[in-house]
Amino acid sequence: MHFLSFLLAFIDKLLRYTLDKSGLKGVKIIASDNLWEPITMCMLIDQELHDAIDVIGAHYPGTLTVSEALMSDKQLWSSEDYSTFNDDVGGGCWARILNQNYVNGRMTATISWNLIASYYEELPFGRDGLMTAEEPWSGNYVVESPIWITAHTTQFTQPGWTYLQTVGHLLNGGSYVALTDGLGNLTIVIETMTHDHSVCIRPPLPAFNVSAQNATFNLKGSFSSLEMLQVWYSRFDFKTNKSKFFQKLEPIKLSRGSFTLNLNVDEVYTLTTLKTGNKGTYPKPPDSAPFPKQYKDNFNVRNPAFTEAPDFADQTGVFEYFINMTDPGDHVFTLRQVVTQRPVTWATDADQTISIIGDHAWQNISLTCDIYIETPETGGVFVGGRVNKGGGSVRDAKGIFFWVFADGTYRVTNDISGNIVMAKGLSGTRAGVWHTLTLNIEGDFASGLLNGYPLWKNATILGPSNGWAAIGTSTFEFAQFDNFYVNAN
Repeated sequence: MHFLSFLLAFIDKLLRYTLDKSGLKGVKIIASDNLWEPITMCMLIDQELHDAIDVIGAHYPGTLTVSEALMSDKQLWSSEDYSTFNDDVGGGCWARILNQNYVNGRMTATISWNLIASYYEELPFGRDGLMTAEEPWSGNYVVESPIWITAHTTQFTQPGWTYLQTVGHLLNGGSYVALTDGLGNLTIVIETMTHDHSVCIRPPLPAFNVSAQNATFNLKGSFSSLEMLQVWYSRFDFKTNKSKFFQKLEPIKLSRGSFTLNLNVDEVYTLTTLKTGNKGTYPKPPDSAPFPKQYKDNFNVRNPAFTEAPDFADQTGVFEYFINMTDPGDHVFTLRQVVTQRPVTWATDADQTISIIGDHAWQNISLTCDIYIETPETGGVFVGGRVNKGGGSVRDAKGIFFWVFADGTYRVTNDISGNIVMAKGLSGTRAGVWHTLTLNIEGDFASGLLNGYPLWKNATILGPSNGWAAIGTSTFEFAQFDNFYVNAN
């Protein structure tokens, strides 16, 4: 309750005030990006809070809202949704909630997390994007079904269009929505997704039935004079895997504002006055390929287009290109961990920083990297292999972690937290000096070299059997890395 009071006071007493004071009155506040309650009830009893918030946003609402949210007279958004594996069931999930978030919950926006799945697939929520582009080394990408389902709505509406109130559920299951620009244009989107073919990652989906049906639509008011609507069509085929997505059909003729559709299950229709629809084309993607078994990066990029090095995926901390002005020799251009204070996190991040790279299936590797500890006495750096977890699970990551510290010691651990010690001893390492670490992993044993000389060997590996390569630091501290090289056997 203390946190809730603080959050509400922050929104209406500080955030809105600060935005307005800074000339940002046009910046709107969406809150609270969690559940509908308690924010909606608090808005009803606190007029200042009510006035400060423009949109009530909920995460993964399951297409439902609460009465207090409807009573607020505020726009309602599903401000994070989907997050579902992007196969055709994921496409069905997206089709269903795009319609039913409004039909059931009067939410006028549905924001997908995430848009493009561009991260290692074995990380949490692998391929939970509208399309997939997870191999920058090959250039492969896949335009998944959710992209085409999105087009059923976004190609035929624009910000500023409004939902008509004549929306709802079809008699034999499914839903329909209608939107207009207020200038005479009309778009109707219909979906008939069955339960098992539209399950989202969360929340649990209650049982419901959908069956084939004929549906008649009668347009009223100014739309009753329409004589023809353009038709776009998608059909999920879970039996023969011959799905059809975003196909343009012949326009449908209306009789006195009326038309009938023969609807099968797992279909999506868009009927619209707009003639601007277009199924875009794209070149054939390069073939998918595994991560290169031999990989090196010396980070020699003088004016990088991005601050992060390619293919490294930071799980905790931030690793950026760095120009080392104090080194006139071989380490002018490096990769540096730059976060020196643990952030406020919503997940169980590690207490150490870590960036992963490579193929999660790697087993036997030889990894070499130059490292530079910047924090005297307490600083520490590691290289790792067979790292099995990342994302919100990184705190529990297992692997083989080869650490060296500024106090002249080393340690080999089976986990990122350093609780399972495989070997330890003196290393002579210190801050302010470049050292070269080599980690060799072969079968059930690992060994390590420091500056080309054996430091420890034949440490027995308790598991895991495979995982990514990694670099990182023992705390949130500055440290540099250079001449990274990995060879996976």
